[in-house]
Amino acid sequence: MEGLVVERNVGQDPPPFVTEDWIAAAFTPPSERSAAMRSVLSYSDAAIAELKEADTLVLASPMHNYALPAALKAWIDQIVRIHETFTFDLARGDFPLEPVLGGKRLVVLTSSGEFGFGPGELRGAMNHLHPHVDTVKHYLGVSHTWSASIEYQEFGDHRFEASKAEALAALPGIVDAVVASYS
Repeated sequence: MEGLVVERNVGQDPPPFVTEDWIAAAFTPPSERSAAMRSVLSYSDAAIAELKEADTLVLASPMHNYALPAALKAWIDQIVRIHETFTFDLARGDFPLEPVLGGKRLVVLTSSGEFGFGPGELRGAMNHLHPHVDTVKHYLGVSHTWSASIEYQEFGDHRFEASKAEALAALPGIVDAVVASYS
């Protein structure tokens, strides 16, 4: 299986944050947008174009203060956009938002300094990274998800090494599952 790999490192090249001007531009019909509005949406347009072309997304992120880093949140905010990745219709009642993309695969690779962030684990209720990704992934068009996490990073002891080995050992199976999901 061959394909084009596009890397967008939001940690090294962070997206702009959504602003009032961005919101005004996003909610203005394209034919009525000024040059300034088109400019403020240029990052969003490029990131959405990449997303639309992608079959598989690999999201690699550390957990910062129990949540996703601001740059990753900014990327999500730039691509979850009305008329691009979702539609809004009050005729749908209490659930007026509907994703427009579909069929994508998502691999989530995370690291954390502490441990026990899985559902029902010691710090599971403190994990705001994975639940956020789970909440927005359908707006990215994701239909299948896999994940691997490295924990104990701050401890740097045998538990960290074991966690790292476990996550790395899971990767071939994740790759196989992603490939098989397209069959």
